[in-house]
Amino acid sequence: MNKGFAVFISGIAGIIALAQSVCAEDAVPVAVPEAPYATVNGTVITKKDYDGAYSGYLRQKYYHGHVPEDQIESARKEVSDRLVERILLLEEAKRRGFTADEQQIAKTIAEYDARYAASEMWQKSRASMLPGLKQQLAERDLLRQIEATGHTVAEPADEAVREFYNARIELFTEPEKMRLHTILLKVDPAAPKALWDAARDEAARIVARLRSGESSFEDMASLHSHDISADKGGDMGYLHRGMIPEQVQSQLDERPLGVVGAPVDVLEGVAIFRLDERVPSKVMPYEDVAARARILLKRERSDQAWESFIAGLRKSAVIHVAEPPRAQPPASK
Repeated sequence: MNKGFAVFISGIAGIIALAQSVCAEDAVPVAVPEAPYATVNGTVITKKDYDGAYSGYLRQKYYHGHVPEDQIESARKEVSDRLVERILLLEEAKRRGFTADEQQIAKTIAEYDARYAASEMWQKSRASMLPGLKQQLAERDLLRQIEATGHTVAEPADEAVREFYNARIELFTEPEKMRLHTILLKVDPAAPKALWDAARDEAARIVARLRSGESSFEDMASLHSHDISADKGGDMGYLHRGMIPEQVQSQLDERPLGVVGAPVDVLEGVAIFRLDERVPSKVMPYEDVAARARILLKRERSDQAWESFIAGLRKSAVIHVAEPPRAQPPASK
């Protein structure tokens, strides 16, 4: 099979088979009786729909589809909610008289035709795939329109933006930052203990030379460090709190400026740090961040509006959901 076409088939498999992924969100009414997982205003979501959506969700969100044990229930609920809400949103879009953009759908199909013009498989399958493809593209466009409607909010007033700034001042505060020099003796995390011990011994000798004044930090970094800062004499520039490993940060918090610290194990090996400068956290003036505050407030209100919109659809709907079946993650490849 043509490789590109195979990728295409994989990407739209949900269009021609029920619920290959949550992105495709293929919960649709079915005429053939199947074991129901849920009904939403009379529309059936089968167990097959649910299993396919759940498997797709795991493939997208978790490496090799393996969900952590403590996240299984929340994953199941999220998939269930998405399937139910998709039906409610499509119903609402149709109730409001929204129609799909036929020109855009035709353009998308034309792009597929051009992309797979040389594929025999596409030519053979196109006719049978086209109805499902058109339906799925139309539903996606309806969902796009109704989601835009549900997220729409008025532009915040200036007073509201300032109140948001004052109430969420942490969003507009530059964190403390530190300027550091480092010497990194690189060791593979899987290296045997002897190599780690050798690196620690070498680091201790370097620290002794630095503290005695025998050598400068910059010279030793240039000679011995494997960090990308080596060509700058170990100068890492300014780093915000949170960018530095916790075990290093705890040492720096208690260290005077200019003091060379004891060697410390980090993920990449054994490191030596010198703290050169502390810049305290700083609240940015409202005038400098007013535009950003407006964007964040509007985004927050938009999210709240969407939650209310969904809650309203659910409140007026007749929804029956079974206990989520124990869908298994897809087999690792």
